[in-house]
Amino acid sequence: MITAMIVVFLVGYVLIACEHPIKVNKATFALIMCAVLWTLYALLSGADSDEVHEGVLYQLSDTCEILFFLIGAMTIVEIIDRYGGFNFITDHIHVKSKVHLMWVMAVLAFFLSAVLDNMTTTIIMVMMLRRLLSDREERWLFAGVIVLAANSGGAWSPIGDVTTIMLWMADKVTTMKLITALLLPCIMSVVVPVLIASRWVKEGEIMTVQHREDTNRLAAEHPDLSRWIFTIGIVALIFVPVFKTWTGLPPFMGMLFSLGVMWLITEIVIRKLHIDKKLGGRVSQCIRNIDMTTIMFFLGILMSVSALAKVGVLGEAAHGMNESIHEPFTIASVIGLLSSIVDNVPLVSACIKMFNDPAVMAALDISYATYFVEDGLFWHLLTFTAGVGGSLLIIGSAAGVVAMGIEKIEFFWYLRRISFIALLGYLTGIATIWAEHAFIGL
Repeated sequence: MITAMIVVFLVGYVLIACEHPIKVNKATFALIMCAVLWTLYALLSGADSDEVHEGVLYQLSDTCEILFFLIGAMTIVEIIDRYGGFNFITDHIHVKSKVHLMWVMAVLAFFLSAVLDNMTTTIIMVMMLRRLLSDREERWLFAGVIVLAANSGGAWSPIGDVTTIMLWMADKVTTMKLITALLLPCIMSVVVPVLIASRWVKEGEIMTVQHREDTNRLAAEHPDLSRWIFTIGIVALIFVPVFKTWTGLPPFMGMLFSLGVMWLITEIVIRKLHIDKKLGGRVSQCIRNIDMTTIMFFLGILMSVSALAKVGVLGEAAHGMNESIHEPFTIASVIGLLSSIVDNVPLVSACIKMFNDPAVMAALDISYATYFVEDGLFWHLLTFTAGVGGSLLIIGSAAGVVAMGIEKIEFFWYLRRISFIALLGYLTGIATIWAEHAFIGL
């Protein structure tokens, strides 16, 4: 059964990667792969129907948290865009060249993702990018840099990525020590790729792209409204990690609350200012414009990976690495490489569970076990590699998938142009962590 499931996953993954050559949307194969994997589990695992049903629903609950979060974030960003909020920002970006613009976008994505999260940050930054660059392949290059910066920025903050939140909540890392240990490595993992990518930028005047008609009319008729909607939208997004920390509820609940508040505010504004409904300012109209194919792809790929996790493939991989490699830098580096292929959440979850197991910890020698205490070297390494490693492939992270959906970036284009510089940044970051540990004792 396990062999069959792995074969199905690999075939599905290849078909997803070949989306553009075969001209079939990647969500198609993700959904088919998801259904086939769970069907194999239901027919061949020997579990009864109740157990199978319970397993699917349990895994679906985790997946839906991400999907509802993504739907809420994409809708809020669409609202901001519909009211011309990004025009307000892009009109105030004054840079001398496209190289400078790349650095500005990378720095913004790096620090914004530490406050929000890498997925929401990527949505915002790519939407802004569409207002600044008209050439498609040029936007792809900038979007690739944004994905790298967003993933790296999310790794040094306890609220910047799903995996960092998991490790933080599991008491594997603390806020200040995480920031102290990973800020410089994360910066290096961005600086190296951007230095290389900036040499590929064709110099020329930055032309503001013509905005769609409904956005132009809304912004022209109500110029102050664009600024207010942008401010409210950004505050609503920033509120999500605050809500999560304050209540302990999953982040998607805060995102849905923020969306509900923005929905109410826009309804009040539309009625008070008598905005023409043809301009599409209502949230019910904005929701229709979000990319549902990306949502379906997320559903298929996350449920596919959860099927592998259900039969213990990822857990066995983690145990196998611990027993055969037995070296924290190598284990964490391999996990980072794997996170570019499969979702990093179950990989990190498997590591947390494994090194919480008393039997596993008792088998480790004393000097090696110190790597796995709170704020131990392994957990900082894992936080970095699981977050930054997802940048190696376009479908290796939520940020990459979102950028791929919005800009229709081709898998093999990203592999040719971005993956190598992402790998250089990844290795540079790991080398920086090693230097900090060897010479400073972090």
